[in-house]
Amino acid sequence: MSLDVRDIGGAPVIIGAGVAGLMTALHLAPEPVVLISSAPLGTEACSELAQGGLAASLGGDDSPDLHLADTLAVGDGLCDEAIARRVVQAAPKAIENLDRLGVAFDRGPDGALRLGLEAAHSRRRIVHADGDATGRELIRALTAGVRRTASITLLENMQARRLIVDDGEIAGVLAVGCTGTVGLPTSRVVLATGGIGGLFRDTTNPLGSIGHGLALAASAGAELADLEFVQFHPTALDGPRRPMPLVSEAVRGEGAVLINERGERFLADTPGGELAPRDVVARAVWRHLAAGHRVFLDARQCLGPRFGDRFPAISRLCREAGIDPASEPIPVRPAAHYHMGGVAVDAAGRSSLKGLWACGEVACTGLHGANRLASNSLTEAVVTAGFVAESVAGASPGWRRRILSTFLPPRPDPSCIRPIVSEALGIVRDAETLREAAAALLPIAAANQAASDPAVVALMIAIAALRREESRGPHYRSDFPGRNADTRSSRLTLGKAVEAAVALGWRAPIRST
Repeated sequence: MSLDVRDIGGAPVIIGAGVAGLMTALHLAPEPVVLISSAPLGTEACSELAQGGLAASLGGDDSPDLHLADTLAVGDGLCDEAIARRVVQAAPKAIENLDRLGVAFDRGPDGALRLGLEAAHSRRRIVHADGDATGRELIRALTAGVRRTASITLLENMQARRLIVDDGEIAGVLAVGCTGTVGLPTSRVVLATGGIGGLFRDTTNPLGSIGHGLALAASAGAELADLEFVQFHPTALDGPRRPMPLVSEAVRGEGAVLINERGERFLADTPGGELAPRDVVARAVWRHLAAGHRVFLDARQCLGPRFGDRFPAISRLCREAGIDPASEPIPVRPAAHYHMGGVAVDAAGRSSLKGLWACGEVACTGLHGANRLASNSLTEAVVTAGFVAESVAGASPGWRRRILSTFLPPRPDPSCIRPIVSEALGIVRDAETLREAAAALLPIAAANQAASDPAVVALMIAIAALRREESRGPHYRSDFPGRNADTRSSRLTLGKAVEAAVALGWRAPIRST
């Protein structure tokens, strides 16, 4: 295989160009940095689809302590309190920094930031842009900032396929672009590749969000954490479109209610109602659908003709599906939305592998615990990008010019494993289905085919879910519906996951045909 090894002078390489990757690159300026984007910059990032905003204690009745309390409550016993405190304390200044970078946040007539309310928040603290298009505005402003920054080298339409490891340390990146295979020698790599929603049939994520960064980290030997915790958004627009358009939690924050086909509000007796934590609402909607009902989000009373002004993007998506949200209830169902698990990192974003950092959804910082508080994800990406950049800048380049490994897996394609993932790792799980999934995924993960990297990620999630014999946050086991008193984060390497799957294979049930 022909390999074009480029001399990048030991510059750090950032893989991924969503909010986390863009912010990390901007924070590193004026230090030279290489930013790899698998698509043209500003497109196909999960961040771009974010309708919700950024959570920060900016109101006169709010404080970082209140924000922290809400975060810990939703995290269901697994948050790292020190990390969570550091993030929520830094959030207000991060909003100010974004404002300076040109992000046009929504403001009231007096010029003050307009603060929204979302599920499980005790105060109005969600900052939005263009109503329900916060992610798009963030990507627009940050992309413009990156393009203006001379120290950032952009490699667009290029996909990282493997991390090169030499003597237990990062030595480079192998990537593929339109001109062929490229080797980038570096001892500093930042993963900012987003989530895993594209492994599921029903998802609000771009279909390319298939855990690519997790596969890179796992194959390089890094430790992953809390993989079993996958958040399902309760109100995705129910229809054939993929990814599924999101009907933001902010709509429920304005008073919209969930009803069935008979107009009955089935969450009326649930504590918190429609603004209960997402896992509670998602399970309730899932059960209602499983019982043969349809589920709708009804905003006719609370918004009615004002719906289009308050939520222009959602209104447009509904109308494209033939629904007028001002006068009709919106059909919804849960969809894979966010991954609390990821590459295990410390407070500076460092992984267990020297020279590898992770930022954004691909990382597991401990902020979210078992369950993410609404709108804490963009906040985490923006805030922790600064922590990561500071750590990367302080690390010795120590770069190596020689890249000896040229093994390159094929372009990943998860199509054949989506049915397995959707069945076994959905809203309700059980041991038998998880064991069967692991047995089916193991040979795919061990092969060198297009589905192998996605299967590696799915296999590790299945093993993590099987090991957690309790129900916590969005990880609900029908065979273990209670919670364990011992609350601990889970850790897993690819080697340990394969060992566990091989052992399970001997006991996998054989079904008659």
